[in-house]
Amino acid sequence: MAVTKVRHIQAANREALSGLRQLGFTDYEARIYVQLLKASPATAYEVAKAAGVPRANTYAALEALAQRGAVLPVNEEPLRYVAAPPKTLFEGISRQTRALCSDLSERLSVLAPADPDYHVWMSHGDMAVQEKIEAMIAESRHSIWIKAADDVIRRHKSSLQKAAVRGVALMVVLFGKDADEFRFNKQCRIYIHESDGTRMGTADNLFTIAVDHQKMLTANMEGEVLAAHTSCPPIVTMAQSLIRHDLYMAEIFAKFGPQIDKAFGPYLRDIRMSCFTPAQAISFKQRTGLK
Repeated sequence: MAVTKVRHIQAANREALSGLRQLGFTDYEARIYVQLLKASPATAYEVAKAAGVPRANTYAALEALAQRGAVLPVNEEPLRYVAAPPKTLFEGISRQTRALCSDLSERLSVLAPADPDYHVWMSHGDMAVQEKIEAMIAESRHSIWIKAADDVIRRHKSSLQKAAVRGVALMVVLFGKDADEFRFNKQCRIYIHESDGTRMGTADNLFTIAVDHQKMLTANMEGEVLAAHTSCPPIVTMAQSLIRHDLYMAEIFAKFGPQIDKAFGPYLRDIRMSCFTPAQAISFKQRTGLK
């Protein structure tokens, strides 16, 4: 139990240091700030020794931290430092960063070309991808089309509900069983994928969203989380066509499911197996239990 607790503390410490470096702290500044959170007030000598920072570099790091408002000298004989409370410090950094980004956005927009941005952009990592999806939902004005699994959509349920409340029409092709979970009002059209909702291949790990018929994003949500997003009209049309045709299939399956299963096997087995790569075929069999 004690070993597990120590490992947990060490992991949390590494994550904290990494986060501080992402915010622009140097390695020495990050280590000193974390050490002062653990034990303060402390002299530069005490901090250097406990944090494992060369004493010659400690004074410069403390001065830089003091200018950031991250540490505060509290007395002079000898000079000791305390760490600013994390909530106070990072709320201040957040406000300053938002203000700076807003100002830069206005200034640099003047330099940007007026032509539409039809590039395909990439977002890497779960946090970046989820933030981009949240931004697209928040910016929606008329429509949101989604094809995705329920566990992925659930992460954005609150934002989607807010969009529905402000009048955005929501259409979802759902890998899952409970359509009512995302049917927030009469403008929400939720279709269970192929009237069954079973995830049955590697492509079903994708999250695809089209917003206002003007922009789209598709993301791999398992393994390496990676998304491509664009406002390029042909690609947006392709994404909408993908979702629309799955809507058609959901309605067709709801009415003719037994006949389709008889003709092509469960989950369109015969058609899919004739088109899948070996890896997709393996995934299909594992997810459906078919042979």
